[in-house]
Amino acid sequence: MIIDAHMHVDDLPALGWKLDADLCIRRMDEAGIDAAVVMTITDWPEVNAKSIEFLAEVCAAHPGRLYAFARIHPWYGDEAIAALQRAITVHGFKGLKLHPVTTIAHPAGTETLRLIRAAAALDTPTLFHCGDEPLTTPLAVAQAAEECPEATIILGHMGGYFHVDEAIEVAERLPNIVLETSAMPYPEKVREAVARVGAERVLYASDGPACSPALEVAKVRRAGLAPEAEQALLGENARRILHLVA
Repeated sequence: MIIDAHMHVDDLPALGWKLDADLCIRRMDEAGIDAAVVMTITDWPEVNAKSIEFLAEVCAAHPGRLYAFARIHPWYGDEAIAALQRAITVHGFKGLKLHPVTTIAHPAGTETLRLIRAAAALDTPTLFHCGDEPLTTPLAVAQAAEECPEATIILGHMGGYFHVDEAIEVAERLPNIVLETSAMPYPEKVREAVARVGAERVLYASDGPACSPALEVAKVRRAGLAPEAEQALLGENARRILHLVA
């Protein structure tokens, strides 16, 4: 079973943004992917106050194939907490997505930590955009992981292009960090991450449909992992962390 831990859907024609769920499904089928986690490219409620309901409808239309993470702006305090709780307990969302580039909210800021802890209390992980931009580097996100040891913190893109070594280093130091492979271009770093932090803490993802899920699968396979490690990355880890039924 292959599970893509990071894809996007959104529908805001007024802004010229449309990522169709059917396109995600086509890309998944082309790559042999069984299920995927989807999230919007906008933050609730700053740009799209209806994003949670939109995602719930998308996933309901594709049962067993699409699962959702709620992308939420931390600065909305109690409203943000309530939105996250509604997404998880009412709509069955599987986690929280935070993108410090669009929210300008530090990973270890007070309101961000409140959201992370709320997600952890509901036994769901927090996925950060973790790359090369300010506020998103592995060392910045590691501050949140240190403050919330009870939370599972996923480093989406595992440091991007220029901070991959840093991502592996913070994952070695902090056992609640999981590395996620999407849009990080180095197969050898996937292999190094498995060797240094263990296969159980590395997740396959694509950042599709804009990025190619098939290419991202090929990247993991090119890493030359042992069969059981490759299977863990491509599906078993996501199934365990997200509590998915096979």
